[in-house]
Amino acid sequence: MVLNSGSSSIKYQLFHMPAQQPLLWGVVERIGEAEGTLTQQGEGRAPLRRVAPLADHAQALAWMVVALEEAGVALSRLEGIGHRVVHGGERFCTPVRIDPEVVAAIRAMVPLAPLHNPANILGIEVMTELAPTTPQVAVFDTAFHQTLPAVAFRYALPAHYWREQGVRRYGFHGISHQSVCQQAAQVLARPLQECRLISLHLGNGASVAAVCEGRSIDTSMGMTPLEGLVMGSRCGDLDPGVVLFLQRERGLEASHLERLLNRESGLLGLCGSGDMREVLARAEQGEAAAQLAVELFCYRIRKYIGAYLAILGGLDGLIFTGGIGEQSAAIRARCCSGLEHLNIRLDPSRNEAAATQIQREGAGVAVLVLAAAEERAIAEQVANHLEPRHG
Repeated sequence: MVLNSGSSSIKYQLFHMPAQQPLLWGVVERIGEAEGTLTQQGEGRAPLRRVAPLADHAQALAWMVVALEEAGVALSRLEGIGHRVVHGGERFCTPVRIDPEVVAAIRAMVPLAPLHNPANILGIEVMTELAPTTPQVAVFDTAFHQTLPAVAFRYALPAHYWREQGVRRYGFHGISHQSVCQQAAQVLARPLQECRLISLHLGNGASVAAVCEGRSIDTSMGMTPLEGLVMGSRCGDLDPGVVLFLQRERGLEASHLERLLNRESGLLGLCGSGDMREVLARAEQGEAAAQLAVELFCYRIRKYIGAYLAILGGLDGLIFTGGIGEQSAAIRARCCSGLEHLNIRLDPSRNEAAATQIQREGAGVAVLVLAAAEERAIAEQVANHLEPRHG
């Protein structure tokens, strides 16, 4: 079983391994909102949907456990449980069997990922309590980016801040970026080691990765998931002087600033909604604030595409993934608009159909729409990490 606790949702999926056959899957969404939802389906089971106020991740996990029990899933019979953990720092570069020391290390990194690591820890603790004899494995979102060169991961700060406190760029969404780059190589019928790729993971959290020869060489998120693109409620790139100004002129304390930058900014701060579906609908109705939010979101993405094409020295494939990247033809079109001189040209009909390849015939760069399949990728890593218990 794979548990993927995000900042506003919990995805879970049950696989038969090593065939990677999904048996049951579900998602709890809109955590912390007035109307949360749980949907679950699986082979030979009637679909399940629940709607009710959803206060926090603890309640969301309780919903999930009840839904699994009603589907006849005995947690104690699982071969293993894999947990997506957002921040592994410099310590965790590969999947690791979870024990109290690992949990303590993940907890120590909460200041670096305050929206995510607490939810990850809660999922680990709940599943450990319910299935104490089942092996639990942490798979880290930062691990894929451990190949960043120093020129990409260092900040221009005194070196002792990096050496003593780990102040550096780590990058996130690594499980997703690694998975779709592997898929892209298969679609292009080329070895991954021969591909130059830019991966756009666009969702409530959003990031870009430059991948050369299968290795991440740069990515938009930094020491925390705040850096980079405009996101649902996160500001993305920001002049650090803005924070100093707000501290000095408005008297904002660290806790207020953290809430502002993580939970009150991004699309939400620009137009009052962090849900791109709603923002697009309002933009189409002519609302100026929503139109600006959409344009700013896509403008920032185009800037990163240009920057990463420069450091890659060329591009074989541009990948869209994540909830927005996979589902919004309008956002894909806006992100690629004006990039024709870089050989990035969309076919409108293919884009509307969300085909796997949406570039025009003869375009020099393949533009791909690929499912992140993070849960499947985690399940594969967990299965490879554990010895089977039941034959």
